Amino acid sequence: MVEKIYTITSHSGIHARPATVLVGAIKAVTSEVFIEYKDKQVNLKSIMGVMSLGIPEGAQVKVIAKGDDEEEVLKCVNQVMQTEGLGE
Repeated sequence: MVEKIYTITSHSGIHARPATVLVGAIKAVTSEVFIEYKDKQVNLKSIMGVMSLGIPEGAQVKVIAKGDDEEEVLKCVNQVMQTEGLGE
């Protein structure tokens, strides 16, 4: 299991478009992947789940990956966070 905490820097937070990009980036991985915000954890492969968290600017979120390609998951999420200007 690997985890990483991100601080959301996008003024809009994680809304529909970036949520779609995040979900799409990890679509092909076999690991279980979750995103956690305010003690609520949802499957990062679910757009509706991610949207249900209502993640605003300044929020700290944790991405958790469990499985054979968990390191690849974090690389994909890191890339999306940087290219989409979502967080660090």
